[in-house]
Amino acid sequence: MENLSGNPVESHKSDVLPASASAYLDPHYWDDRFSHEEHYEWFKDYSHFRHLILDHINPASSVLELGCGNSQLCEGLYGDGITELTCIDLSPVAVEKMKQRLISKGYKDIQVLEADMLDLPFANGCFDVVIEKGTMDVLFVDSGDPWNPRVETVDRVMSMLRQIHRVLKTHGTFISITFGQPHFRRPFFSNSEFTWSTEWRTFGDGFHYFFYILKKDVREC
Repeated sequence: MENLSGNPVESHKSDVLPASASAYLDPHYWDDRFSHEEHYEWFKDYSHFRHLILDHINPASSVLELGCGNSQLCEGLYGDGITELTCIDLSPVAVEKMKQRLISKGYKDIQVLEADMLDLPFANGCFDVVIEKGTMDVLFVDSGDPWNPRVETVDRVMSMLRQIHRVLKTHGTFISITFGQPHFRRPFFSNSEFTWSTEWRTFGDGFHYFFYILKKDVREC
């Protein structure tokens, strides 16, 4: 579901829903939510887009997941033989609970770190693939007019993209799974400071979600 401004609306029990969409930008909201919630998937679970993601990732890939929350995406990837996984989240509550869950299930190889996607603590060019599922959408919750988003929104989104572009290896791939329609996302993805190409697919029954594939250093002039 989404509201008229193009922002996501959760189908979820009311005790974890924020009083307003802007609360999604508050780290305290997420700490409180994750302390009570064990699992939630934004934009469907891995099985719905597995056929898309496996076209762009392989068992040798080093993968960074942004904003892992309490999703089971990394477990799905691991089950498909992709074991060099690093998951980050800004919430220390989410990180600690994710660590405990993965250890209890025997996923000892997956790294889970507390980190800010706007200031990634990784060296340049260290990941083959970066994935975000619904995390970028949070940055748009108070964007105002989707055709002309607020300066603060633009700054946050561009900071995120710069960090992703920086940590990707040459010919690395950024995968973005989102509600955001191409006419709203392309102005960001196609900014001249980035060297990636942009394409997308859709998935979902009835309501379509967007699966963007951005490949670094293969952008056409």
